[in-house]
Amino acid sequence: MSLSSPIHLISGLPRAGSTVLAALLRQNPRFHAGMTSPVGGLVNRMLDAMSEENEFSVFISPEQRQDLILSIFSAYYQQQIAENKVIFDTNRLWCSKLPLICQLFPEAKVICCVRNVAWVMDSLERLVRRNAFEISRMFRNRAEISTVYSRTEALSQGNRLVGFAYNALKEAFYSEQADRLLLVDYEFLAIAPEQTLSLIYQFIGEEPFNHDLESIEYEEPEFDRKLRTEGLHTVRSRVEFKPRRSILPPDLFERFSQLSFWTDTTNSVANVINFKTSSK
Repeated sequence: MSLSSPIHLISGLPRAGSTVLAALLRQNPRFHAGMTSPVGGLVNRMLDAMSEENEFSVFISPEQRQDLILSIFSAYYQQQIAENKVIFDTNRLWCSKLPLICQLFPEAKVICCVRNVAWVMDSLERLVRRNAFEISRMFRNRAEISTVYSRTEALSQGNRLVGFAYNALKEAFYSEQADRLLLVDYEFLAIAPEQTLSLIYQFIGEEPFNHDLESIEYEEPEFDRKLRTEGLHTVRSRVEFKPRRSILPPDLFERFSQLSFWTDTTNSVANVINFKTSSK
């Protein structure tokens, strides 16, 4: 079983521009892109179902395992996407699944949206405060949501929204498949969207397209309401960078600002778009 359309993945950190990037890419009639899809979760469920926890797993050959995983992508996209339309599937877990992705889709690239982690936390904290009369489902109990310190601590844990995405990105960045990655810095995307898109098109081998940077639209209000975090996937009408002061306490901001490992590519073959690399 195969998927007739070319496929690439969008991954990386939350609040780092993946929704904005998808909103821009979907302006190209050849592209399909959006917020996080169900495909990643379905892949994980299938992998669990084929694990040794299932006594019948002994009857599933390696070839069948690959076909079953591929069938998830095919079933989800084949019926709704026109043939040969380029698919961009978004999920933060793809960085932790590079060996699987490379075997399924040898030509696939992974675009990883990155941002100073302090500003990721700042952005999430702003959403929490904006929805002051709701208890966001990003948190599991009253203790986690009680203060900005407990909130950022919870989100930075290895199995949570920021911590998992960060660890998965770091794994991919230093992996043997890192040449498949293109890391896109949020600030560079916001300040130089046209140049960023040009570099992305070059990376995936697609013909350039004239995007409208003054009028982009994307939102998933129903999904955000279910998370009790309205505005999580709402994109402003134009791409721009607005400097601001952080609402995080200085010690928290300093702590999370130290985590941008992708600024040093010495031990990685990943491709990075930021102000440093673009000036070379």
